[in-house]
This record gives sequence, C-alpha cells and structure tokens, in this order.
Amino acid sequence: MSLAIDVRGLNKSFGARRVVQDVDLALEAGRICGFLGPNGSGKTTTLRMLCGLLTADSGHGQALGFDILREAGEIKRRTGYMTQRFSLYEDLTIAENLRFAARAHELDRGRERVDQAIARLGLEGRRNQLAGTLSGGWKQRLALAAATLHEPRLLLLDEPTAGVDPKARRTFWDEIHALSAQGLTVLVSTHYMDEAERCHEIAYISYGRLIARGTAAEVIAASRLVTLRAEGPGADRIAGELAARPGVESAAPFGAALHVSGTDRAALEAAIAPWRRAPFRWSEVPPTLEDVFIQLMGQAQDNAA
Repeated sequence: MSLAIDVRGLNKSFGARRVVQDVDLALEAGRICGFLGPNGSGKTTTLRMLCGLLTADSGHGQALGFDILREAGEIKRRTGYMTQRFSLYEDLTIAENLRFAARAHELDRGRERVDQAIARLGLEGRRNQLAGTLSGGWKQRLALAAATLHEPRLLLLDEPTAGVDPKARRTFWDEIHALSAQGLTVLVSTHYMDEAERCHEIAYISYGRLIARGTAAEVIAASRLVTLRAEGPGADRIAGELAARPGVESAAPFGAALHVSGTDRAALEAAIAPWRRAPFRWSEVPPTLEDVFIQLMGQAQDNAA
C-alpha cells in the first residue's frame, strides 16, 4: 500500500484555542476521503497543514513522500487546493484565469494545458466569459480546472460544492472520481451526506479531534446505533420531547417522519413507549450515515466555548 498522506499527532493552536488536537491520518494513494465535522472543528486548518500553508505546532509525518514540516514547498508544488470561497479573478475570463494559473505554476505547454482543461470540464462555450458573471456551478468547474491544471498528485477540497445545485454537484463528483481513477488522491471536506457516501472512506473530526474513521459502512457499524422510525401525522413534531428522554441520543425529523436513535435498545424502547400509539407507526430501520453524524455532533463539545 502506497500512502499519499501519513501524519501523526498533528496539533495547532491559535492563541489559547487548540484547534487541532493529536490528529492521526493515513490515506492511500488514489483514494477519495470525505472529511466531515461541525463548523469550527478544524477541518480547514488540518487541510492547510497537510499542504504546507500552515505549520503544525507539533506532530510529524509525510504527504506525497515529503516531510510536512521540513519540505512543505515540495508538497505545495504537487498539491491542488480548492478553497471554500471562489478565489480566482472575477474580472478575468475563464481562459485568462487559467492562463494566469499556468504562468504562476511555470508550466510548460501552458496554452495546450489550458485548452485541455477547458475541454475536460465542458467550459468551451464559456471560455471568454468573465468569471464574475458565472453561476456557482460554473465557478466551481473553473476553480477545479485551476486546481488541477498543474497535474497534482494530491487534491484538497474545502467544501467545494456549498451552494451549488444538485446537477452541478453530481457533475463535479463524476470528475473527482475520474481523477481518482487516474491515481489522484483526494481529501474533501463536506457537509452533504450523499457526498460522504460517494467517498471511498470518511473521517469525522469533532472540534479538533478525529473520532471516527473508515468506510461509511464501517463508521455506521461502529456507532452501535439502534434507529426507530416514526411515521404518521405530526411525527416530526415530537422530536424535541423525545430528544430529552433518557436513552435517546438523537431525534431528528426526516421529512414528515422522525428518526430516533440510541445505543441502548431497552432504554430507547422505554423512551418512545408513550408515543407507541395511533396515529404514530413505528418501525426499526438501519441507521443512516446522517443518523450517525447527528449522534456524533450531539456528543461533541465545542472547544471554543
């Protein structure tokens, strides 16, 4: 197994706040890893330490075979990084932005690479359109083209599809999987559960600490959750009452239905007993990845509090 990322004990503080705490992460080359967690949990800080934009206070390891502390420049040259906010020049066209990126990376065959990137991401009809006039989905394609123009071996994506419509998200993920099939390693932070399920594996960080790791199926199994689903008129409206009952670790509406989860089956059954009556219908369902992450978020303690 060839590891693209292999780091141990990463720590980073800003003032008195410890943002990343003893994070260990190993990721095989060519894999897509979804990086999940509440806002403010240290996802962006971890991504920036991995690619050399931030220096860890302590810890050690390698990315792409280079030491993250001593050889950050080598890692930067081989990494593509797509920020959460669109960061290209809005007063330049698509083609001008990509030509600028090619010059910044001092790439050979710059014009050829730009033409290939535009064709690969379906940007031909818009190559002369100003970036500032693009919709969110087209800006996303442009940003991905710029981040991969220098043919990186590692791609870091910080919530790349926030605010993008479902069709554009699917197109984006099709391209990510195509790049992964060519050997590119991808670490992507996201809040979308359907995107997490499209990753080869996932890592969940809770206010600086990595607390869950594995495939989606492995993370669900490790949670030991029992999930009961309530349907019927007003089922979603009893979430607040049930959430306060002993044995209930999460109670979350799913449309007009309600998922109630806990790890103690007997306590969970006792908690829902007053509502085991008409008009509610109860059934046990397999826990979803969203059930697990709602549970994990409920257990998390904000390290800024």
